[in-house]
Amino acid sequence: MKPSEFIHPEDAAALRQLESIPGFPALVKKFLAIGVETMQYGVNMASTIRLSENQLPELYHPLPPICQKLGIPEPEFYLEMNPQPNACTSGDTRIYIAVTSGLVEMMTDEELDAVLAHECGHILCHHVLYHTVGRMILSFSDSLGLLDFVSTPLKYAFYYWLRKSELSCDRAACIATSPEAVMAVMARLSGGPKSITEHINMEEWAKQADQYDTIYHDGLWNKALQIAVTASLDHPFSAVRVREILKWTQSPQYTNLVNHIITESNATYCPYCHKAIDPSWHYCLHCGAKLK
Repeated sequence: MKPSEFIHPEDAAALRQLESIPGFPALVKKFLAIGVETMQYGVNMASTIRLSENQLPELYHPLPPICQKLGIPEPEFYLEMNPQPNACTSGDTRIYIAVTSGLVEMMTDEELDAVLAHECGHILCHHVLYHTVGRMILSFSDSLGLLDFVSTPLKYAFYYWLRKSELSCDRAACIATSPEAVMAVMARLSGGPKSITEHINMEEWAKQADQYDTIYHDGLWNKALQIAVTASLDHPFSAVRVREILKWTQSPQYTNLVNHIITESNATYCPYCHKAIDPSWHYCLHCGAKLK
């Protein structure tokens, strides 16, 4: 998969806006140069549990197939003791995913796969560098004396892009798992455990996003109030995410992408040049290797 095949247009537009703000690209390079990424990686390594074939393999095993399906290198995978359900992807030279114990306890296996696929979507879409550095900038701005440098427009542009980037990764998770699994994750995070939220009507829930839009656009004052509420949020509202998933999965783009993936998975490839071949060929027409 290529990001261009599924990326949400609002994600692409928000990223262009963020990168156009004077000072942001330079600030990213500065944070990498002073070793903040290595510091964060070291703290994570020492304080959490790295999952692998030899360490809690039942939690680790879903990750490699998801990475293979999305066509990305496998990141390191960590478990953090935290009752708050959450997952994040960080790093640049060393990319890693971390999930909390609260998330593992709350989600079914299929839902946890959807979360991992969403995080892998950040890797596929090349979000991780800006996510990592941007969060560090916001977190450390007070202590590092960067308040004058990190302007308000940059701060809010970053948060705005964070919210839009999640919409692209929801799409990646839909392809790697299923739209139903991704929406079920939204239900768990918004309404509680499966015993309560298993039978949520997603179409009805998505209508709440339409009602929210009506409030948002009901005059300049109401719009200003909603902007003030959402300006520092790093994720979209769950009802909005569910509505976006439902809209996209009914689109020709989604149908064509799924059909392409099915065709690719059923294709035959030359064992020498790895290009698609016709099963009737005796010689590969790409590299000339003998096949039969």
